[in-house]
Amino acid sequence: MVPPLLHLRIHPHPHCLLLPRTRRAAPIRPSLKPLCSSSSSSDSPARTRPPLHGPSLRRGRALPDHRDPFARAFDLAALRVPAPACAPLERRLRGHLLNWPRVRNVARLPNDQGLLALGLAPPSPAPRDPAPPATAVARREKLAREFNARGFLRFPNLARLSRPTPAARRRRGRKGDDGDEEATRKRDRDKAYVVEVVGERTEDDDDDEWKGLVGEEGFGRGAWRMGPTRLLLLDESYAERKVDDLPEAVKDVLDHETQQDGSSAYELICCQLTLFYNYWPMNEVLEALLPEGIIIPTGFETVGHIAHLNLRDEHLPYKKLIAQVVLDKNKPKIQTVVNKTDAIQNDHRTMQLEVLAGNDSLHTMVIESGLRFQVDLGAVYWNSRLATGRQRLVNDIFRDSDVVCDMFSGVGPLAISAAKKVKYVYANDINPTAVEYLERNMVLNKLERKIEVFNMDARRFVSSIYSSQHVHPVTQIVMNLPNDAAEFLDVFRGILRNSQSGLCFVMPMIHVYGFSKAEDPEHDFNERINVALGENVDSVQMHRVRLVAPGKWMICASFTLPESVAIAQPNYISC
Repeated sequence: MVPPLLHLRIHPHPHCLLLPRTRRAAPIRPSLKPLCSSSSSSDSPARTRPPLHGPSLRRGRALPDHRDPFARAFDLAALRVPAPACAPLERRLRGHLLNWPRVRNVARLPNDQGLLALGLAPPSPAPRDPAPPATAVARREKLAREFNARGFLRFPNLARLSRPTPAARRRRGRKGDDGDEEATRKRDRDKAYVVEVVGERTEDDDDDEWKGLVGEEGFGRGAWRMGPTRLLLLDESYAERKVDDLPEAVKDVLDHETQQDGSSAYELICCQLTLFYNYWPMNEVLEALLPEGIIIPTGFETVGHIAHLNLRDEHLPYKKLIAQVVLDKNKPKIQTVVNKTDAIQNDHRTMQLEVLAGNDSLHTMVIESGLRFQVDLGAVYWNSRLATGRQRLVNDIFRDSDVVCDMFSGVGPLAISAAKKVKYVYANDINPTAVEYLERNMVLNKLERKIEVFNMDARRFVSSIYSSQHVHPVTQIVMNLPNDAAEFLDVFRGILRNSQSGLCFVMPMIHVYGFSKAEDPEHDFNERINVALGENVDSVQMHRVRLVAPGKWMICASFTLPESVAIAQPNYISC
């Protein structure tokens, strides 16, 4: 999963409500702009603020001037604490901290190393007879004595002042090398989150660096921050509360750290959390992009690096937009997004696909149950959603002594998986390209010695298996061609009438797949099996594989071939 990009802007004073908005953001494709009113600002007087339920594009405050149209700002409260005290305090306040998906409730401030990193010691306690405070001139002289000829060894921040500031380096990059600017943008885009303190000195401001060290304020407020600090983001319901309105657990923490002089090692501050396009999940982005009333496409099949969509007619005008969001939200795993343009209407079961986003390669590597399969999605059939059904057969039904016959093997997901467990496998497919990939995958998984491959019509394949003298007795037959598999059952009627005498045959268990839209899909599929075999079959075990469409089930029927059917008069024309 790609890490979310979020942006925190902190105000140093408690109970601050509104903050100026930053213009920094992760680069985003300019074409991805919300089209409907669902992404409008939740601050609009015509809208009622939805109840608190976590981050949402509907709830966030839109930033009109921001180059990221999906940037949403949220006001939160936070405790600023020393880094060593962060972990125990986080455990103590676990139920009161922010609990948003992919957002850490502990934020680290960049370049926050505290005063100790500057070589400055904390102020000593005031003596009984306090001496007059040192003047600014005396402090400057003390700092000058700390310098040496080799540089600002004890003052890394001061040394940094002599180098070009990041702002100057960025301006120089715009004038000269464009590659550096692009690299900077890439680094910003890859960051999980950015914390920016508003109102405090930064390394971009030389005057603030000097004022913080030698100004008239001295150590002043915040002198307790000798080391690095962290922000503990509080629950969003505490954002607009005053200290007295906070839960007792939070107030106890603040009271415990309050000194006799009223100072505290913890600060309660207001912050603004800005979530960018990279943070939002695919369904929320599509809901903002697509017109109101259109069903949001949220599911797709993953085949290696390819996302396979089945878009409705209403989605087609926005297919490129949908594909780009799918690609953005599933990188780097997904590199190509395709859509099926027509139903499968050929014997080779190849799909008509249109590449909508990403690279044009449909050749991919699929890993299933620890096995690797090379697949060309434009030339062979593959369905990742059938993986659970394949493993059910291999793990729960097949035995070590079985001989499996896969009549519609494709590139071999079932045949190769079964070959790791059973005695032998016969695999067949009518598509020569699928057979080529099957042979590659056998070698790839080092199972070529346990699989025999055929490239012929399924009826002819079964007839040749049962008429040959050099085959192992088949005990399991798989017919995974849901559209037409039941129609091929007639090949088993009279299959033993023409068998070689003296051969030992066992009645195989047949696993046939099919679709049914009936109210009782099991009864409907059982009737079709009986019609194809020409005889009623007892003890048919029905398993619902999955719901492929509303009211349309894929069924797997398992039964032992009746001997009366195997020796009956054939009712089909032999191939």
